[in-house]
Amino acid sequence: MSVVILGGNECMIRRYVDICGEYNCKAKVYPKMSGGMRNIGSPDLLILFTNTMSHKMVNSALNGTDSSRTKIARCHSSSASALRGILDEHIG
Repeated sequence: MSVVILGGNECMIRRYVDICGEYNCKAKVYPKMSGGMRNIGSPDLLILFTNTMSHKMVNSALNGTDSSRTKIARCHSSSASALRGILDEHIG
């Protein structure tokens, strides 16, 4: 399963990837808005850590994904336990 994480803390990127690996998911993490963010594609799960991202970044992400195939999870907190909770809910 492919996961894209937008927002969050830059110092937690490696931890986010490791946690997703525990759930057998491949993860891409974009803590800031960048040019590479345009290549999100169609992940199985798009996680938005809304506390640490701008409205422009949220709108750009939502407009750039195929919403019929992608599940979207929004969370105000960008902690490791919040990520685990989202993955438990959507992956099991």
